Amino acid sequence: MNGKSRKNIITKEEITNLIANYFSNIAAINTEDWIENFAEDAVSYDPVGEPTTKIHENFRAFISQLKTVFNQLEATTEHIFIAGNEVAVKWTMQGISKTDKSATFEGITVFEINNFSKIQTTRAYGNPALMLAQLRS
Repeated sequence: MNGKSRKNIITKEEITNLIANYFSNIAAINTEDWIENFAEDAVSYDPVGEPTTKIHENFRAFISQLKTVFNQLEATTEHIFIAGNEVAVKWTMQGISKTDKSATFEGITVFEINNFSKIQTTRAYGNPALMLAQLRS
């Protein structure tokens, strides 16, 4: 039997490790390892209210934008709440831009994890405009 067709029970430890990997790779602006956290058909609502984005089709461009704007990013996960295969994370991201401007932005992201320990869906709640305003000031 192919490992991809077998249904797994995911532990809280696996979920915690997946979320840690998600945030460490986005802070490192490590495109391929970050995208590897997601199911092939994963989608993101980032931020909620904007059109849905297919991770594997569209997020390489998003990470590339981070690389062009920031020299450094640091992610802090302040609270992680796990309920079954869903996780809500309150986070703060701090960055130093290529022009040496500091930006701090925060939000809550809700993750749905599939039975293969991959992120299936993200719903991010935050205000990207606040971050952009800090970089422009």
